[in-house]
Amino acid sequence: MDVQRPYGAPALEFRANNQALQEPIEEDLLLESRNPEMSAMLETLERAAAGESTILLTGESGTGKDVLTRQIHRWSPRRRGPFVVINCTTLAEHLLEDELFGHVRGSFTGAINDKPGRLEAGNGGTVLFDEIAELPTSLQIKLLHFVQDRCFERIGSNRILRVDVRVVVASNRNLEAEVAAGRFREDLFYRLNVIAFTLPPLRERTQDVLPFADWLLQRMSIASGRPQLRLSMEAAGALVSYRWPGNVRELHNALKRAADLACSETITLDDLPDSVRHRVSPMCAPAARGTRLKDFEREQILRALAQSPTLGQAAAALGINVTTLWRKRRQYGIG
Repeated sequence: MDVQRPYGAPALEFRANNQALQEPIEEDLLLESRNPEMSAMLETLERAAAGESTILLTGESGTGKDVLTRQIHRWSPRRRGPFVVINCTTLAEHLLEDELFGHVRGSFTGAINDKPGRLEAGNGGTVLFDEIAELPTSLQIKLLHFVQDRCFERIGSNRILRVDVRVVVASNRNLEAEVAAGRFREDLFYRLNVIAFTLPPLRERTQDVLPFADWLLQRMSIASGRPQLRLSMEAAGALVSYRWPGNVRELHNALKRAADLACSETITLDDLPDSVRHRVSPMCAPAARGTRLKDFEREQILRALAQSPTLGQAAAALGINVTTLWRKRRQYGIG
């Protein structure tokens, strides 16, 4: 058997720091959580990153599976190697096979040169198979063999290549349900299901909504060169009460819209998308979702005071007058 280890494969680099300011979901955003379930998951992920086992991440779209995979790579001993993303939804079956494995010259019409695949590009690093449930059935058996042996053949070649990669797979579908429905190979599922995590949706992590929002607004302010953007109390309440079916990605888009439309440094309820502001409960959902209303209000006052040089500006950010702010400070024991 002629087994070759590819060399000189192109490494896919992380985005430059100045570009990261524009990212919809930045790495640091998802690496801290006030939600006990998510916090425990992050700690376990960091330990898992030190090994070589395949990691399976599932969860709704927009929960940050790609972001966490990048962090797994950064936590791992492979951090200096390439990080390669293979999106299983973006290409037709024959193009995806070529993207994965590459081809040799003359293997098909138009193959005028040898072309390495993205698995070779990932040699020494981490490869993410994103939306793995969309992988065509004919390629699932080839991926199974690759996951077992880290070996493959380029299209049109019988020469076996071996690569050294850490495999991470992500899906917004339940793979066990896909197996039961006959759409995903059972043997491949068990090969991939070594260390598995399911990311909770943002509606189950309401403790994280306002910290996420503050962080995103800070990055938007830096990127646009404008003063620090902040939320009025009514806008903050709307964010906490909304269910966020699009998760963190939808939160980013809502805040980006609000930042572009806001007439001042304070984002008001009117600046938010209709879908967000029209679902605000009259009784204010923070109380209904495990956050007591007085604690929510106190947190907003503390945030406004920390971000404002004067009481007048803090009161304006909260949408109340200075007298009311003085009264609220006494009520909550804020010095």
